[in-house]
Amino acid sequence: MKTWIKFSKVLAASAALLMTAPVVTVAHAAAVTSEAAVSEAAPASEAATPTAAAEAPAPVLLAHQKPLTLDAAGTAWIIVATALVLMMTMPGLALFYGGMVRKKNIIATVTQSVAVTCVVAVLWFVVGYSLSFGVADKALFGIPGETVNKFIGGFDVFLLKGVTTSTAYASAPGLPEMLWIAYQMTFAIITPALITGAFAERIKLSGLLLFMALWSVFIYAPICHQVWGGGYLAAMHVLDFAGGAVVHVNSGVAGLVAAIFLGRRKGYGTEEMTPNNLIFVMIGASLLFVGWIGFNAGSEWAADGIAAAALLNTILAACAAGLTWKLVEWTIRRKPSLLGILSGIVAGLVAITPAAGFVNPTGALIIGLIAGPFCYTSAVWVKRLLGYDDSLDAFGIHGAGGFLGAILTAVFADPSINPLAEGASVGAQFMGLVFTILWSAIGTFIILVICKFTTGLRVSEADEEAGLDSALHDEVHH
Repeated sequence: MKTWIKFSKVLAASAALLMTAPVVTVAHAAAVTSEAAVSEAAPASEAATPTAAAEAPAPVLLAHQKPLTLDAAGTAWIIVATALVLMMTMPGLALFYGGMVRKKNIIATVTQSVAVTCVVAVLWFVVGYSLSFGVADKALFGIPGETVNKFIGGFDVFLLKGVTTSTAYASAPGLPEMLWIAYQMTFAIITPALITGAFAERIKLSGLLLFMALWSVFIYAPICHQVWGGGYLAAMHVLDFAGGAVVHVNSGVAGLVAAIFLGRRKGYGTEEMTPNNLIFVMIGASLLFVGWIGFNAGSEWAADGIAAAALLNTILAACAAGLTWKLVEWTIRRKPSLLGILSGIVAGLVAITPAAGFVNPTGALIIGLIAGPFCYTSAVWVKRLLGYDDSLDAFGIHGAGGFLGAILTAVFADPSINPLAEGASVGAQFMGLVFTILWSAIGTFIILVICKFTTGLRVSEADEEAGLDSALHDEVHH
């Protein structure tokens, strides 16, 4: 009970801070026109007298907006892509992670993906979208708004004020802004959900909820803004087509910090901790694979040739990495495993993410071939060497694979595929990754400390021994 009282106080304080943030309210007038229909066949005496209709004022646009110029084909495709990316978390990631834990923790692990989805979706509506894609046009603590905007957005779209069915985000004028918001929301959801794999089987649900709420606002939103919202890293020409830094390195580093902070699972290294259901893992990985098409090809924000290239590159890299991971494992362990080839496929998907719309298929194939053994080394040998308990290899696959893919994006960038690939630089990619790693690591550590002294983070030894399904949820998987 004390835990929930502390948790409530923290949420109340956070809500109070958010409500005091500057909010820009923009009045939008609906354009209404009135026409008098006059039949050509009617006698002149019966013609209607023309009426002067008051001209409605043009809607006032926010700094990040443009008037919608609807791209019907692109809109239809991004609606599908949004559904595909949402499917990656529910049920894709939920089943993928749920199948890899021990049977006594499967429900708790699946619940984490569901809970993260709900928390982040609401926060994205309240303030996440505004901080990620809004524009900071007012001074903050004496810092000019222009400088603030290099690092984080503003509160101009707080609670989606000023967003209508006729507005579009400036970089995607052919898509309704509400669709753009929904599509970007699915990225904001899966990124913190990936972190849960690092500390599976030992975290309290209350601590998880607070951690994810704070992390999505203070870690994800600033990095998203800097890369995709016109901030500092975008100005450096850091290339990140669909989330190598924003999603994978960001979440992977956070997972590593959290895994070390919470400590190893009870019995780690001495007890058998084999997956409870490899069929669940296979189904989850397959859903991730299919959903990743919306993740990568959808990040072109249009239905065009670059989207098609991103789709083909995604499939090629995933299959190549699955093959090389399997070959390495087969050589070392003498037996290939289903979990190994599935892990390799995910590693390839991660590595191609930043490069998907910037490289040609040959580049994508090479990235995949390298990603398999690279992520195998990180997930198996490095983890064993350093002794940390990254339960489901959130860092081993997402952190390492995202880093590799971001660097190789510059190596294989092809301007004939995408003109934005012109001038790609390994140095710029590396500097962008360093900034992302530092922001994520330091920020995650601070948030973990806050959670530890408010809601608490780790379950008791008795609860961990009994299993989180029964201890936290009073539910058992049969």
